[in-house]
Amino acid sequence: MTIIIRPAVFFDRDGVLNHDAGYVHTPEAFVWTDEAVEAVRHVNDAGWLAFVVTNQSGIARGYYGPEDVARLHRWMQGELGRHGAHIDAYYYCPHHVDGCKAELAVECSCRKPQPGMLLAAMDDWSVDRGRSLLIGDKPSDLEAARRAGIRGCLYQGGSLLRLVREAMAAAGPPAGES
Repeated sequence: MTIIIRPAVFFDRDGVLNHDAGYVHTPEAFVWTDEAVEAVRHVNDAGWLAFVVTNQSGIARGYYGPEDVARLHRWMQGELGRHGAHIDAYYYCPHHVDGCKAELAVECSCRKPQPGMLLAAMDDWSVDRGRSLLIGDKPSDLEAARRAGIRGCLYQGGSLLRLVREAMAAAGPPAGES
């Protein structure tokens, strides 16, 4: 059996794939950023893996539950699918030290800037770490990427597709190809 190792783009969710309106947890509150769907499709078409890694402290704070996050991610997957795109896996951190739910009000290894979600995806999938990257809108996203040993790219608005194309091109061809 041959294991195919592929590079991945790790997308932060709120502020990258969707406009961050604060504690987004319903399809009604979700608004895609410019060319986000096209960016995911570009990743898919290139044969790269596409992941979402998102801090969801609203769960620890009692604003919504894990089922709301799962429902939103299913909705996102459906919307992406209508445009020939998909996310390979969604990872989220429900923790926050200031949460009102004691079991979630903890320091953890998954909340960015910790690299836990990225490392979990790398353990679950055959990821080419040398060419993979994370696209985030906060310093904590970039720090998580650094700690996971991959490149971080800061998204500051505008065309997400353009940033993804440039970042993937900068990753270069697989080892042994030119």
